[in-house]
Amino acid sequence: YFQSVIEFTVNDLSLLQIVKAGKLALFYKGKLSRGTCKGHKLTTCKIFKEVTLKTVENEIAIMKKLGHHHNILQLLDWNTTREPYVFLMEFVSQGTLKTFLLRYKEPLSSSKDSQHLLMVAAYHIALAWNTYVVHGDLALRNILVGRFPQECKITEFGLAKNFSRMKSRRSSHKRQNMDQVPLRWYPPEYFKHNYYSFKGDIWAFGILLWELHTYGCLPYDHLHTSEDVVFHVCSGYRLKNPENCKPEMLSKKYRFFIGMD
Repeated sequence: YFQSVIEFTVNDLSLLQIVKAGKLALFYKGKLSRGTCKGHKLTTCKIFKEVTLKTVENEIAIMKKLGHHHNILQLLDWNTTREPYVFLMEFVSQGTLKTFLLRYKEPLSSSKDSQHLLMVAAYHIALAWNTYVVHGDLALRNILVGRFPQECKITEFGLAKNFSRMKSRRSSHKRQNMDQVPLRWYPPEYFKHNYYSFKGDIWAFGILLWELHTYGCLPYDHLHTSEDVVFHVCSGYRLKNPENCKPEMLSKKYRFFIGMD
C-alpha cells in the first residue's frame, strides 16, 4: 500500500545542504544522481532518525489524505523498505520561515509594507488548514519558503492525527514522549488533561503569529526548562505583544484567521 515500486535509495541521493534539523528527522536540499522524481531533479530529502515504521506510515497516510495544496510541501516519493526511511518532497529555495525571517529581519522590519507581507504569509499558511487533520506541530520552523510571502508551505506531519478516523478526540500523545512535543506551542489543556484537538492547532497558530511579528523569536525565551514553560502556560501566563504591533491589530488578525472556512 505504501511502497509498490522502489524508485530510489539513499545511495541515489546527493545531499547538498541541510535545510532543517528536527528531533526525529533531518531535511536536506538533495539532488538525484540519476533521472528525476516526478520531474523534479532537486528535492527536499527528509531522512528519518530512529523512528518506527508505523510512525512513518502514519505520516505518509496523512500527507496522502491532504492531497495537493499550494501551501503544503508535496510528498513526491518515499522509501520505507530499509532504514533510514526517506521522503522525497518538492524543493523550495529559501529554507524555513524562521531562518528566512531571521536572515531578512532588518529589511523586512524597516519596510512600510512589513505588516502586509506578514499578513499575506499568515493567510497562505491558514489556507492549508484541514478540519479533519490536526497538525500538532505548527511553528515557523515547520514552514518552508519559496517566494515570500505567497509561497509558504507547511511540512512535518509526524505528530499529525486524522480525527475523522478516531473514535475519541482525545490526544494520543503520551506523557513519556513529552521530549518530542513542542511544549512552547502547546495549549494548557494538553498539560492538564493530555488533550489536543483542532483547538490546539488554533492555539499554536496564535503562537505562530507572534513568531511572525517578532521575526523568528523563541516563545517564552526567558523560560529555560520544560517545567517552567508548562507551569507558566498552565498558570495563565501569556506572551507579550510584539513591538511595533498594536495589541488590537494582532487580535484582529487572529480572529480573522480562525474564522476562515
